Amino acid sequence: MCVQNVNAESLELARSRYQAGRVAFENGQYREAVENLEKASALLSRNSRFGGEVQIWLVTAYEAAGRTEDAIALCEQLKRHPYSETSKQARHLLYILKAPKLKRPSEWMTEIPDLGKLPENESQIRVSVKPRPAASTKKPEPEFVDLSQVNTKDNRFIWLALIVIGAILGYLVWLNV
Repeated sequence: MCVQNVNAESLELARSRYQAGRVAFENGQYREAVENLEKASALLSRNSRFGGEVQIWLVTAYEAAGRTEDAIALCEQLKRHPYSETSKQARHLLYILKAPKLKRPSEWMTEIPDLGKLPENESQIRVSVKPRPAASTKKPEPEFVDLSQVNTKDNRFIWLALIVIGAILGYLVWLNV
């Protein structure tokens, strides 16, 4: 009976570490995710269904943390996992991990500034409660066009277009009769 309590306790601890690892992963804290998932994996049987699920998450956490070689090595082990869904996911992940990395042109990337370098003194930041009235609230004055500069010559294209439109309309009326 004591062995059952130890197994139940270790399973609960593994579940809590697994959940903590997933939450850390989803929040972008990959190092913490790897730590929690490794601890959860150590508490479980590697050949169990839940153990395989934890290890699949560990593969993605390794990759996100920049530990691609560890991710590939774990995928190689998981390809032979007794649970078919885990081995199938491992093969898919291994295919992705071994795919050649494509170079992206720098103009495709957006550089995100490091906000950690901002000064800690918040008193330097001023927030305006009331919006200030805009300086240019006046309506823009209409621009006058100098008609002596406008080309007012007769354009024969307009007459040609009117004749073509008239011919098309005449043809359509003739078809309906």
